[in-house]
Amino acid sequence: MKVYCLSEDPNKPCFVIKLKSVTIMLDCGLSAHSVLNFLPLYPIPDWKPNKAAAWIPKNFSDPQIEGELNECMTNQVLVNSAPEFMTPLTKLVDFADIDVILVSNYMTMLALPFITENTGFKGVVYMTEPTLHIGKLFLEELVDFVEQSPKPNVAKYWKEILHLLPPPLCNSFKPHTWKQLYSLAQVNSSLTRVQMISYDQKIEITGALTVTAVSSGYCLGSSNWVIYLESKKLVYVSNTSTLTTHPRPMDQFNLKNADLMLLSSLTQAPAANPDTMLGELCLSVAVTLRNNGSVLIPCYPSGVVYDLFECLSSHLDSTALGQIPMYFISPVAHSSLEYSNILAEWLSQSKQNKVYFPEEPFPHAQLVKSGRLKHFKHVYTDDLWNDLRQPCVVFCGHPSLRFGDVVHFVEYWGTNPQNTIIFTEPEFPYLEALAPFQPLSMKAMHCPIDTSMNFTQANKMIKDLKPAVLILPERYAIPPTGFGHKNEFVIDQIDRKVLTIRRGEVISEKLDIKTVNVPFTTEMVVSVTLNELQSGLKASKFTAVLDTKDNKYKLDILRDDLLANKTTEPYLLETLFKKTYEWGQLDIDRFLRALTNEGVSDPKIEHNAHGYTIHLKSEDTLIQVDDKSTHIFCEKMDKNWRLKLRSIVMECLNSF
Repeated sequence: MKVYCLSEDPNKPCFVIKLKSVTIMLDCGLSAHSVLNFLPLYPIPDWKPNKAAAWIPKNFSDPQIEGELNECMTNQVLVNSAPEFMTPLTKLVDFADIDVILVSNYMTMLALPFITENTGFKGVVYMTEPTLHIGKLFLEELVDFVEQSPKPNVAKYWKEILHLLPPPLCNSFKPHTWKQLYSLAQVNSSLTRVQMISYDQKIEITGALTVTAVSSGYCLGSSNWVIYLESKKLVYVSNTSTLTTHPRPMDQFNLKNADLMLLSSLTQAPAANPDTMLGELCLSVAVTLRNNGSVLIPCYPSGVVYDLFECLSSHLDSTALGQIPMYFISPVAHSSLEYSNILAEWLSQSKQNKVYFPEEPFPHAQLVKSGRLKHFKHVYTDDLWNDLRQPCVVFCGHPSLRFGDVVHFVEYWGTNPQNTIIFTEPEFPYLEALAPFQPLSMKAMHCPIDTSMNFTQANKMIKDLKPAVLILPERYAIPPTGFGHKNEFVIDQIDRKVLTIRRGEVISEKLDIKTVNVPFTTEMVVSVTLNELQSGLKASKFTAVLDTKDNKYKLDILRDDLLANKTTEPYLLETLFKKTYEWGQLDIDRFLRALTNEGVSDPKIEHNAHGYTIHLKSEDTLIQVDDKSTHIFCEKMDKNWRLKLRSIVMECLNSF
């Protein structure tokens, strides 16, 4: 088995594994961290605050670089162009060879159009129903954000002079591989390749192996994957949570005792407790609102935002601020709110129970009905500004602050020190996100909320699941930057074989498959008669044809057409109709006597650690015998001698 790592960020994973003749891609995450190197796209046309001046390196003059770079008030240099994203590696694996893509959740499918479109991809993509529908919302929102503010120019030359640029731009990771975003047509085309599956449903892949999705507890429809190959079991653990939130709880049972586990997507905020961060967020929102300020929360259109609606509305009620309106602004806001309430089977038990009362499983349905939570498609719609009442709380994207409606609100509210922006997504360093908007008077808070497992929880899970081999990103073997030698932020590498992998690396792991299940046809079963060899042991001899097709095997009865075939070798027919079957070890004394009877007078025996070697010099033949096998190397080009030698060996074995 070979494992290929195509991603730089363990939280935007993309792996490819090759098993037997099958090539499987595990997730296709899209890293958006690269967009922080670009100027923001303003959602309202012709409204672009002049906070960044044109910049070129000192003592450098080349007309190609003009207009490509701008310097912010914080002296950070950004690219003036449409944003570009870090996609999975394209040259390590030919995407046309991929048979199957297994998607764990809607956050790890955002590079799907880059994989399936214009690459020769002919395979199938498997994911759960919520992953498909919510992932579609994420893809559509991302395209809408970028396309609503198109940049007339595409900056390229800056990538040729990285050594002349200031940090962090000069430290960009392989910017030549970054790509501009796909189109909506490519999104729709890629989603036509998706087949929806349910938890615990067994999917057969080209007859060679079986895959099953089990709940990971991270978000609606999120999955871990179990792959069965003959007697071997492999598990892929992506974003997984043991916390009690709105999704169905994690299924650990099906992950136990795997021969190999591939781990990715642990928390991006290892030092931050989600409950503590949520509490701090609620307190900060309440304080801001009491001081007549408004709160801006950059967010994605699904996921943690549902929990924020629930917890924040409850906290505001308890602090006599229940009259404060909340606004959810996204081109897919309506679809997200509606769809989340019809996914009962994918929810936690407490949420499912509400459906049968009947109640909406999420409080935001009631918040919308009562008018406390209002949703709008875009910041530039008249309906929003006719309705907007301050102080208020606004949820909108994108968390990078480089495109989307949040860009306008940062500029609109940024000059008022009573307002607060609260960052909950740990993916983007908030100071880098704010850099092009400085100087800002509004307060900024960082409350990263990541419900994925932390390292302590992951180590406990691994200990309980007992995988024989563990493969993990190289980053998980060393403490994160800024945390020194704290072992609570690394994965333990004791009691099992551990392999680390990084972007562009390929590792091989041998799967010692000793047995293959071969079923009998019904006719074959009827033809078999068991004979008792000794007390408690029965056996049967039979002649059958081994049929192999699409990586599947079966034993069938011998058909008349094979017997009637004139090209069938006589010795094969002899084998088909033989009356005895051999087993056990070679009787060496009997074998030597049989050779002498056949006129072979010069056998030479050499003993070794595993058995012995018999050299028949006159016949130019070497016979190696050990506990489990007999190998004959015959240079003599005499078919009759080969058949005779074979018969002698068979006579010197036990038979029934």
